[in-house]
Amino acid sequence: MEAAIMILALLFFAFVALGVYVGVKAVKAAKRGVERTVNQARRTVEDTALRAKSYGQTGVTGELAQLRLKLRTSMRATQEALNAGAAEDASLSESLALFRRLSAHGHELDEELRRLEREPDRATVGSLMPGLRERTERITRSAESLRWAARDRAQKFAEDDLDALSSQIDMEAGALRHWAATDGSGTAEPAAWPEAPESGRPAAARPEPAARTRSEPEDETPGRPQAITAPDPRQTTYPWQKTARPETTN
Repeated sequence: MEAAIMILALLFFAFVALGVYVGVKAVKAAKRGVERTVNQARRTVEDTALRAKSYGQTGVTGELAQLRLKLRTSMRATQEALNAGAAEDASLSESLALFRRLSAHGHELDEELRRLEREPDRATVGSLMPGLRERTERITRSAESLRWAARDRAQKFAEDDLDALSSQIDMEAGALRHWAATDGSGTAEPAAWPEAPESGRPAAARPEPAARTRSEPEDETPGRPQAITAPDPRQTTYPWQKTARPETTN
């Protein structure tokens, strides 16, 4: 009895622990989803504001917004391309590691550009613009190099797979078109003729036996040829003859 109670208690605590674990995992997953949604919404709002500044403002403020927008767009496109390719191509792991290092420089530059947008000394900011443009160009050029290399690699693999698939389909289509059976010489075998009759003559060429008349005796001797006897002309009637009248006796 005590053993059964202990087993039930252990099962109860195991179910409670499992429920707590599942609940914690669900809360963490929901939290990550909320954070991802919030970050995406914040990036969308910030990108929209940068576009508005780059088109609506001139001078240093508008150029800073253009640099930030160019940097963020290039880095985000490269990250998406590498993450999508790494799921199918394990050799892109090294490219992802290089992008993470490049991404650190990109985030540092983006933060610096953000601070300079709020800098009231426009003359000093203007003097820093050549260096900022060069840094932005180097980072975006490196990101684009990784992105296009990954896309070219994926396209090459897709083309190779398509070529192999097309060759297999052509071979299968050619095999399906060979519906006629061929012998070793490559010519089709003729259709078989029906077997000839035992007498050596075709069945259609054999004459039909003449019908026996009532006056012709039958010879039942097996193996003996039957004599051909001409019919009695007295018993032969013709359609133009008149029917003989019966004789009457007085």
